[in-house]
Amino acid sequence: MIREKLKEYYNVVFEEALIDEITKVGTFKKVRENELLLDLGDKFDKIPLILSGAIKISHENTKGDEIALYFLERGDTCTITFGCGLHSSKSKVRGVAEIDSEIIFIPIEKLEEWLVKYKSWRTFVIDSYNIRLSEMLEAIDTLAFMKMDQRLYKYLTDKVKIMRNTTLNTTHRDIAHDLNTSRVVISRLLKQFENDNKIKLFRNKIEILDY
Repeated sequence: MIREKLKEYYNVVFEEALIDEITKVGTFKKVRENELLLDLGDKFDKIPLILSGAIKISHENTKGDEIALYFLERGDTCTITFGCGLHSSKSKVRGVAEIDSEIIFIPIEKLEEWLVKYKSWRTFVIDSYNIRLSEMLEAIDTLAFMKMDQRLYKYLTDKVKIMRNTTLNTTHRDIAHDLNTSRVVISRLLKQFENDNKIKLFRNKIEILDY
């Protein structure tokens, strides 16, 4: 089953020999919506390959304030886990399934071995680092230079792209938590967006009309 799942996407990313190795050492897992995959302080000795779904990566400061950094989707991996696994350090991020997802976990010791052995793996790892770095810089820019209404609208439209669905099953409180602001502020801005015909509000659901 792992081979079949891999070939749905990674067949164009990895050479056949690498897919053979992933099939041998990889562990397939289905995770449910809101399931915790990685928490702050965890030691993580696996490399996740996302087959389907979406995983939210967030950070929490010493005061308990949490903010969403980026989302992982099909074809992604979490490069932060590379350093945690190789150096046996504790995770500084939290990973939670946004929706039901499928993941293959690879033992961390394969990271360096495959870097030498497979060109496609080297390319995948380097590209993944570049993508995550760009997303982190984008997150910093968003926090530093965008007003809350701009941050909120970007958050909504980014989630539409990740989920591949214009209807988001979420609450005002959940959004406020991800953006580290109050529910009252989010509710006011969402109502403003609805009045501008950008979204349509339902109970625990938001339809994005303009993205």
